[in-house]
Amino acid sequence: MNRQELVDAIAKETGLTKVDADKALKAFTNTVSKELKKKGKVQLVGFGTFETSKRAARKGKNPQTGEAIKIPAATVPKFKAGKALKDLVNGAKK
Repeated sequence: MNRQELVDAIAKETGLTKVDADKALKAFTNTVSKELKKKGKVQLVGFGTFETSKRAARKGKNPQTGEAIKIPAATVPKFKAGKALKDLVNGAKK
């Protein structure tokens, strides 16, 4: 599903116009992004948690040349699925 298909699905599910559904999706992604930029987390009980994680510096290899390279440390976004979402995906019944 791409962004436009998601907007269409949100509009259909909520009864919002596609323009309003797009605004809602943009507001959600912007809000989550801003919180992650501040190293915070967004927890949606039953769905999952968006947070950041620190990745240590490490050595890598250029796949084209085989040359060793240094990969710097980084803060990366991470999503951990909640129990309800995991159960839904795995077909568990309530």
